[in-house]
Amino acid sequence: MHSIRTGVVMDPIAAIAPAKDSTLAMLLEAQSRGHELILFELGDLFIDNGDACGRGRPVTVRDDPRDWYSLGDIQELPLADFDLLLMRKDPPFNMEYVYSTYILERAELGGVLVVNRPSSLRDINEKAFTAWFPQCCPDTLVTRSMDDLRAFRDKHGKIVVKPLHGMGGKSVFVVEPTDNNANVIFETLTDDGTRYTMAQSYIPEISAGDKRIILVDGEAPDYALARVPGKDDNRGNLVMGAQGELRELSDRDRWICAQVGPELSRRGVLFAGLDVIGDYLTEVNVTSPTGIREIAKLSGVDLAVALFDSIEKELSARSAAA
Repeated sequence: MHSIRTGVVMDPIAAIAPAKDSTLAMLLEAQSRGHELILFELGDLFIDNGDACGRGRPVTVRDDPRDWYSLGDIQELPLADFDLLLMRKDPPFNMEYVYSTYILERAELGGVLVVNRPSSLRDINEKAFTAWFPQCCPDTLVTRSMDDLRAFRDKHGKIVVKPLHGMGGKSVFVVEPTDNNANVIFETLTDDGTRYTMAQSYIPEISAGDKRIILVDGEAPDYALARVPGKDDNRGNLVMGAQGELRELSDRDRWICAQVGPELSRRGVLFAGLDVIGDYLTEVNVTSPTGIREIAKLSGVDLAVALFDSIEKELSARSAAA
C-alpha cells in the first residue's frame, strides 16, 4: 500500500494538553505507521463547486509535553486526495459543526474514509442517542417543558439535568428534592422552555466514578477509565478535576457494550466512548471521545493501536475491492 495520507480536523494543536490528548495519541500512532499527516481546523474546510477542500499544514508530532508538534507551510488540497480523514473537533455541537460534516461527507462521497462517518456525527447526539438503548439506561427524560422537569424531579427525588450539546461536565446539575434553585436551573437549561434538555434519575454510584469505555469498531477492551469525582463535585469529568482509575469491565459493562457496539459499527462509528455510571449507560460519545492516554498510562494498552489496526484493515479492504 502507498503511504497513507491522513487529514485530521481538530482544535488548535498548540492549545491541547498533550499528556491527556487522545487526538495526539492518534497522531503519534499514525506517524509511527508512516502516515503523511495534515492538520486542519474547522475554518480551513470549504466547498468549491461541490468539491470538498481544505487549507492544511503538514505536522510532525512528538511525545514531549513541552514540544509536541512542528507545522509546515499551508497547502490548499482537495479532500478527495486523502485516504483518511479523522474528525476530532471538540463540541459544542452547533450548526457550524453540522456544516463541517456536510463538507466531510462530500469527501466521503469522493472515496475518503472519514472517522467517524459524517452522517452519524450529525445523527448521534451524545445525550439523546441513549434513547436507542433504554434497556441500558437510568430513567431518562428529554424535554423543553419545565413542568415535565419538575414532575420528573418529584417522581425520582434526586435527579441530574444537563444540556444536550455540551461536553466535559459543563452545565451539569444535580437537583435535590428540596433544592430552591431547581426552577432557575430548569429555566436556564431550557432557556425558558425553548431548548431541549435531558434529565436522568440520580445514580449514587457516581461516587465510585463515571466509567469511560472506549469502543473501537464496536468492540470493547478489557478495561475502562473510571473518573472519580472530588468530594466537592458530582461530575466524573477529568477536566473538572476527577481522578482517573483503571477498572476491569464488569459483566454488566460488557452487556451494555454488546447492546450498543454493533449499532455504532453499523453506522460507521469506529471510535466511541460510552459513559457508564454503576450499571447504567448515560452517554454515547462519538464526536471526539477521550481517554486513550489515561488508559495507556494505567494499563499499558494503547487503544490508538487498535483504532489504526481497524482503520488500516478497512483501507486495505477498499484497496483490494478497487
